[in-house]
Amino acid sequence: MPRTEEAEAFFHAVYSAIQEIPYGKVTSYGHIARLIGTPQRPRQVGVCLKHLSADPSFTFHNGNVPWQRVINSKGGISPRGHPSGAATQATVLRGEGVTVSRNAMGEYSVDFSEFGWFPRQLPSHVAEGLDPFIDSDGDE
Repeated sequence: MPRTEEAEAFFHAVYSAIQEIPYGKVTSYGHIARLIGTPQRPRQVGVCLKHLSADPSFTFHNGNVPWQRVINSKGGISPRGHPSGAATQATVLRGEGVTVSRNAMGEYSVDFSEFGWFPRQLPSHVAEGLDPFIDSDGDE
């Protein structure tokens, strides 16, 4: 199904922001949403990642968007569309040197204090001299 221009712009913003997450670091869906000026849309960031193509002919695909670096706000790796999705993400993150723990329930998590990436604004926005987005509640 074709995307609207607004949806296409959102997908582009999400994927571009995720490309800026450094190797060996992770951030949350909510932080990506905040960095692109839509702090109320963390779930939509997840939707974008769910629809990230594996086809390298696309501008954005799972070979150039480090999808594995985005986890939930508690540091947990959210289950993907299939049972091995979280395990796959944990494996890819471990390959980047990120320590991924697993609790008694089998849930994977990452320690944000060690591996978190939470800049006030995207490095590309800093380089362009753009002001940070302001959250709707007035916080930066």
